Amino acid sequence: MAGRPAVPQVIWARPERTGRGPRPAFSRADIAAAAVRLADEGGLDAVSMRHVAAELGCGTMSLYNYVPRKEDLHELMVDAVGGEHELWEPSGDWRADMRRVAHQTRALLRRHPWMPRLMSPVYGFSPNGLRYLEHCMTCMDSLDAPYGTKMQLLGMVNGCVTTYVANELATAERVRSLPWSEERENEVRIAYLGAQIASGAYPRLAAAFMEDSGPIDLEAAFEWMLGRVIDSFAP
Repeated sequence: MAGRPAVPQVIWARPERTGRGPRPAFSRADIAAAAVRLADEGGLDAVSMRHVAAELGCGTMSLYNYVPRKEDLHELMVDAVGGEHELWEPSGDWRADMRRVAHQTRALLRRHPWMPRLMSPVYGFSPNGLRYLEHCMTCMDSLDAPYGTKMQLLGMVNGCVTTYVANELATAERVRSLPWSEERENEVRIAYLGAQIASGAYPRLAAAFMEDSGPIDLEAAFEWMLGRVIDSFAP
């Protein structure tokens, strides 16, 4: 297929366009923006080389001159979304700044619900990805720890945020698919759970529910999770 490399290549090390012919009609930014639009509207499964080409108004085969593989297209998309990170002047309080990083990432993933499926260290070394990593490391300048430890902290924060948002999105998707109200669903499930706990078969769970029967404050739970992760790296 046109443009496909014979050996592994990093998309960022390739020319913007391969092959002969007139000047490139599109930039990587154009291609990434088109793919992101499709994903935002229809989910990641709506993104294909054919659909992106149609969005750009070109032939599918022509698109392969710019992007050899679908995996490269995904990398362009992740980098484009990564450019939405605000890179502020660090405050000198590494805990506060890492909390800000986490909240910004959570908001970004909520804006682009398909992103958790593409969160991979492989895509972390794109131009915007590198700028983000450098920014986060700068935010941790006041943390007295080796750089390897700081990378572990960032990885744990991003991993927790991604998992949390993925669960939020999955829950919201399930609620949208219910043939009845969320309240009715919860009533039935709570009644079932109450009966099971009252049976005496689960004494530790019964004690746990007696301590705190809910409802769970999801925002408070997110803050608690962040605090536990971040504070665990304090000297």
